[in-house]
Amino acid sequence: MKLDRVFSTVLIAVFFVACNFTEEIHFNQDGTGKMNIGFDGGEMLQMLPSSDSTQLEEVIDSTIVFKDLIRENKDSIAQLSSKQQAELKKLEPFSLHMMMDAEKGIMNFDMFTDFKDVSEVNDAFNAFQSASSVGPTAGSKPMPKNSANEATEVSYSFKKDKFRREGVIKDKELFQQSIDSLETAEMFLSSSTYTFKYHFPKRVKSTNVEEATFSMDGKTMVYEVNFLDMLKDPESIMIEVELEK
Repeated sequence: MKLDRVFSTVLIAVFFVACNFTEEIHFNQDGTGKMNIGFDGGEMLQMLPSSDSTQLEEVIDSTIVFKDLIRENKDSIAQLSSKQQAELKKLEPFSLHMMMDAEKGIMNFDMFTDFKDVSEVNDAFNAFQSASSVGPTAGSKPMPKNSANEATEVSYSFKKDKFRREGVIKDKELFQQSIDSLETAEMFLSSSTYTFKYHFPKRVKSTNVEEATFSMDGKTMVYEVNFLDMLKDPESIMIEVELEK
């Protein structure tokens, strides 16, 4: 199965099939760390009929390094608009690992990167959606337009033992367009989840998220929300964490 068809499959899954995402961040004492946006599409595989054109035909275990992909396709990327090139540039720090095995019901996508400061990975989920749209054929065809990427923004900060994640709506008109486009998929997305899993170098002293759960050592925080609710109201997801001194 060609990788471009794989990406078409996951793009469909992101918006039209019940699925589960995990946003995981590991912080070191000095503020450096690594982020992973994970997508579990195993449930989608069970929903696809055997005659579906996107049905997986082989086991895939592959990693795409976007920095290399962009370099290899620099000539064709240069023909894109400056806006499209900027979207591709956002993917440069990331790599994407794909693991698919239809027989075992596995369809996992993990986009990951190391960072010196967590602010470097602002809008990581929007980048994940762009990665699903671009795939290994970057620059060979126009990128699908996703108005939500332009309408919303997520920022992170981790300073002086205080972590903050905040979502904002930048363009209300574009945001409404993106919400309207989800109407036909609400039945599927209503059962999808988005899980925040943050690993800190110290115990958590306090957080504004009452529903969060913690590991035995108090250093890992887990918070799960409904994916559709998050898409409809990204500003409701504001997470603040203060660590012990």
